[in-house]
This record gives sequence, C-alpha cells and structure tokens, in this order.
Amino acid sequence: MIGLVDANNFYVSCERIFAPSLEGKAVGVMSNNDGCVIARSAEMKAMEIPMGTPSFQLEGLRRQGEIYLLSSNYELYGDMSARLAQLLEDACPDMAPYSIDEMFIYLDGLSEPQCQAIGEALRRRIRRHLGLPVCVGLAPTHTLAKLANHVAKKQPHYQGVCLLNAHSYTTKALLKQLPVSAVWGVGRRLAERLAIYGIRTAWELRESDTKALRKRFSVVLARTALELRGTPCLEMNAVEQPRQRIMTSRSFGKATGDQAELHAALRRHAQRSAEKLRQQHSLARAVMLFLSTNRHRKDQPQYYPRAMISLPIPSDDTRLILQAVREGLMQIYRPGHHFIKAGVMLLDLVDAQAHQLSLLQPTLQTHPHLMGTVDAINQRMGQGTIRFGMTDAQAPWQLRCAHRSRRYTTRWDELMEAGTHPGAIQAFTSRP
Repeated sequence: MIGLVDANNFYVSCERIFAPSLEGKAVGVMSNNDGCVIARSAEMKAMEIPMGTPSFQLEGLRRQGEIYLLSSNYELYGDMSARLAQLLEDACPDMAPYSIDEMFIYLDGLSEPQCQAIGEALRRRIRRHLGLPVCVGLAPTHTLAKLANHVAKKQPHYQGVCLLNAHSYTTKALLKQLPVSAVWGVGRRLAERLAIYGIRTAWELRESDTKALRKRFSVVLARTALELRGTPCLEMNAVEQPRQRIMTSRSFGKATGDQAELHAALRRHAQRSAEKLRQQHSLARAVMLFLSTNRHRKDQPQYYPRAMISLPIPSDDTRLILQAVREGLMQIYRPGHHFIKAGVMLLDLVDAQAHQLSLLQPTLQTHPHLMGTVDAINQRMGQGTIRFGMTDAQAPWQLRCAHRSRRYTTRWDELMEAGTHPGAIQAFTSRP
C-alpha cells in the first residue's frame, strides 16, 4: 500500500502556526517580489479570488482588512517541510518526498485496516508536533493514492484519511465522476486531446486500451491507465530522478543596469545552483547565464542576452562556476539597459560517481571537502551564512518582500517572542 501525505494549504498553514490570529481569515501568500497570489486559504478561495491574481488588484481588500496578503517566506516553508519529512521518516523509513508539501510513504505487507490506522495516527502526530493540517491518501498505486488524497481533502466524512481499493465500488464510482483532467499527470491540453477520442473521465481512461494509448499518446499515459486499475508502474526511484539541468533565476525588486550589481545577482544564483548540484551528486559541464529587460516597458531599449560557457572539466566547485559566470557576463553586458531579471543554469549534468575521467583533461585543483563544509554550515546555520563575495541587502536586485513574516525556525534574531501579559514585549523592546 502507498500513502500520500499532503499538507493542506501548506504556505498559509505555515504562516498560521506562528500567527494564530490568521485562523479563519482570508489569507494569501504572494510570489517573489510580491507579484501575484500563489497560495490561498480556504476562506480566500470562498471569496472566488483566483490563483495568480496580481497583488495590486487586491490592495483595496487588503487595506479594508478583508484579506491578508503575505510575502512568500521560503526559508520558513523549507524548514517546515524538512521537519515534516523527518516526522514521516521516523514513522515510515520507506519515504519519498515528491514536493515541498507532498510525500509518499510505503506500507508494504500491511493490511488495509493497519494502513488506515497508520494514516490516522500520522495525521494526529503531525498536527500535534508541527501544527500542520494534512490529509492522507492510501491506495495500491501512486496515481490512486493521489486521487485518494484529493478525496480526503474534498469530502469531510473521510476525516482527512481516505483509503481506496482499486476494485471497490467506491473507487469505481469515484473514477466515473472525476474528469480525466483531475488524474495525476493529465494536464488541460492532454485532456482536450483525450476528449477527441471520447475519454472524458478517469474511469474511461482506466478502461482504455493501453496499446492504443501508447501509440496515440505516450507510454506514460498508458502506465497511468494501468495505475488506475491498481497495477503499480511507478517505482520509488522514478519519483526521485535527478534533474537534467538546474536553474536559479529571480526577477529583481527594481531594474538595474549596473554591471557590479548584475554580477552580484548572478553570483548569488550561481552559488545556489552549485549547492543544488552537489545535493544530487552531479557535475556540470557547462554554465548558461541570461539577463532580461522588462518587455512591458516599450519606452526602454530591449535586450535579452545569454551566454554559454563550457567548464574545463565537469565540476561542482562553486569557484569554477563563478569564474564561468564572470566570463559570461563580460561577454553579454551592454551599458544603457535596465535589466529586471537574471538567471544561471547548469547544463549537461553527469553523475559524479559514474563520470568517465580522461587523460587529456586539464588538471585543476578542486576541493570537495571545502565545498562540503560550506554546504554543511549553510544547512545548519542558514542559507548564505558562508558565501562567495559580499552582497548588499539594499541592492536593487534583492527581492521585494514588504509583508514577509519572520523566519522563526532558522534565524536567531527572528525567534518567536512571548510575553507574560499583553504589552510585555513592547515594554521590553522599548526599554532603554
């Protein structure tokens, strides 16, 4: 049996743990630079405010106190996700993270009542230790577990835990009601193509001929149909395939044309990409960087340069990647342009353990222990504790996050404060 543990409204729930006054209120979390709404509480969904709404369109509601908009606090969300993964791993050693708020657990050899009991116990344990509301979907395959989790969230009588047997009447009735677009891995465009062949519900996809699905669409869709029948087709390792490329990019808080500021932004993105590269034990053969002006500012000259720099040897050394970034920026930088976005992508990745060495490659000094130590300190003390080069916290390229909550769990100077009586904290902080 496979279980999917999914936190409800994860970003909003993380904020509510440390700000209980937000319970029961319409809360939205905004994207980078406070651009648009990317997460909504149930109360905001009930107000029919769609996902992706630009935040400036909601400013009136925010000022009237009808909704609460918060800047995204990824450091807090990432730490809460790690704590959730640790709790699950303690209870179920066979666990695979799928996203920041979704994790699969594997309960092989247990009966359905035992799996149901474990799901209910996990839900209570997570709520008690982290304060996070989660739902648990249990089924014999990944795809059905995803559906079971969806049902657990939408139908209150399941009380957050839903177990689906592939051949039960409940499962068949559910699949006949669900549109095919609700199936994991079936997007809007694919659903439109399936409709041409008369496949409009999850049940019709399940009953489709897998050979025809493979011929007309893909082997992935054929496997999805088999998973709906209760035949496992996705292995745990398939869920954790290393990425073929790693990119870090951000829009700037303010546009800038200063070369030093652009270099600082690219340098930070390169360091973050290198850290991700080492986490998945890969090496990069090339580095691509790009800049972008604001295409909506027709009154300004437009320029979207990019440069590809090959590394002398496949590497995960931050210093080597930073050299490539510096070289690439010198190639593409042109004064007189106001850039609003920059990014660094590591390409042509190879496995660090299976990499084929060559006698013709140049010999360069690399220090894996140094990189490992830097990563370990940053993971323990907070991202950016040790970094290459100085950064200005007030630089124009820094993200705009005017409504960000504290990073309660990762910053010593932003810990939760508690007082013995109302006004105690203000009295303490204003003390000379």
